[in-house]
Amino acid sequence: MVLTEDQRRRYSRNTMLEGIGGDGQRLLLSSHAAVVGCGALGSIVSMYLAGSGVGKLTIIDFDTIDISNLQRQLSFTTSQCGRSKSAATADRLREINPDITIQSIDRLLTKANIGQLIGDADIIVEGSDNPATKYLVTDYAVSSGIPYVIGGVEQWRGQVMSWTKGHKNYRDVFPESAAEGGYTPCALGGVHGPLPGIIGSAMASEAIKIICRCGTPLFDRIMLFDAGTMTPMVVNI
Repeated sequence: MVLTEDQRRRYSRNTMLEGIGGDGQRLLLSSHAAVVGCGALGSIVSMYLAGSGVGKLTIIDFDTIDISNLQRQLSFTTSQCGRSKSAATADRLREINPDITIQSIDRLLTKANIGQLIGDADIIVEGSDNPATKYLVTDYAVSSGIPYVIGGVEQWRGQVMSWTKGHKNYRDVFPESAAEGGYTPCALGGVHGPLPGIIGSAMASEAIKIICRCGTPLFDRIMLFDAGTMTPMVVNI
């Protein structure tokens, strides 16, 4: 793939980076990422992946925009309340980068449809506010061999980990039921507004590194962040 003049300008800050360069940018442009959930985490992740030039983004979310989302989901506006999150996110991503393909899916991800909706994705980024969905994505990724990044936030704390074949997955860290999946959904416990920006940015960085085969992704490690004390920690698992 030869980058066009517009692509060379658009992605110049990527291609300057050691570890990405022109080869990494071509990997990004030829890749397909599926983003599960486009609320606080997924909206941040998808914007960074679009800006970085991931060639195809599939955005999956069945929810609609609510005024309570706007405290942290800054890709949405008050006038969009009631609209499909996946459709609104897709429109935002097309404004950020018309150079890539955006597919929005306004459906609940289930065991029966996950294979169809994820399709031929090269990587899955899971940012839903639903522990059961995290287990569903984990099981599908492990069975299909698709690398994934998974993140979550609650109150003042967030976490991120990545997986590919041969490494420990989300169930290895949280092997119990969905209720024991490591955090309380925002709708029940609240969340510090800027926290998803920090965790979502880390998730996007992980996805880019995995696609470009650079850096050191969070395989067999989990990043924990406490915004209340501004304390980051990476734990081997």
